[in-house]
Amino acid sequence: MNIWAVANQKGGVGKTTTTVALGGLLAAWGLRTLLIDIDPHGSMTSYFRYDPEATDDSTYSLFDASVKRYPLDPHRLVHPTGTEGLDLIPSAMPLAALERQSGTLKGMGLVLKRALSELRDDYDYVLIDCPPVLGILLINALAACQHLIVPVQTEFLALKGLERMVRTLRMVNRSRPRPLPHTIVPTFFDKRTNASRESLHVLQTSYTDELWPGVIPMDTRLREAARAGLPPGVYDPRSRGVTAYAELLDYLRTDTRALAAGG
Repeated sequence: MNIWAVANQKGGVGKTTTTVALGGLLAAWGLRTLLIDIDPHGSMTSYFRYDPEATDDSTYSLFDASVKRYPLDPHRLVHPTGTEGLDLIPSAMPLAALERQSGTLKGMGLVLKRALSELRDDYDYVLIDCPPVLGILLINALAACQHLIVPVQTEFLALKGLERMVRTLRMVNRSRPRPLPHTIVPTFFDKRTNASRESLHVLQTSYTDELWPGVIPMDTRLREAARAGLPPGVYDPRSRGVTAYAELLDYLRTDTRALAAGG
């Protein structure tokens, strides 16, 4: 089972769109795929028409079971998305209070990793949509995943968010037996604007080894897919955005296979 986390310590950079787009393409390619929403805002949960304020079986259930020490089969948390081969474990609003309630309890950084070990025979890929803040939820995702995807909007403020994410990754890597591989993905690229072109140039010169060589372009079809509650590849498989995400997915799958072979 391949586990990827999608994270950046800045909101609005395309994390949820990236997670759903890649997950939808994996499912379309016949790979059993699970999406996990650990962001208290529940954007991906809402994407698939579930209500994070009224969802009982959610990622919060995993942490609640760990705190209160009762057995919980993670299979019961899995919800359908309406797309064949693509499932979801939704978020819930109580996740917002998790840090205050239980962030200092021993073992809370490995809750997600333990749950996924029970699902390893059910899925080929797991994609985790993360909150934009450093805390117990993001730490869980980084501990559980084998590859980190960092979407970065091609504009100045998003580059600052990337700097914070890179510092967090360095901190996490100190406690790992080997560094967590990561790929930076330029998003919302608009070649007509100086801001996009200049931001992309900064990424290309500052993060040469970690940067995906392509870009995710501005594409209104991605927003329309979200309004329809469908993965972009289902909504419009020929759109510019979907073509770019398919190229990214091919790159990630080749890259992670090579890393696994080398490790």
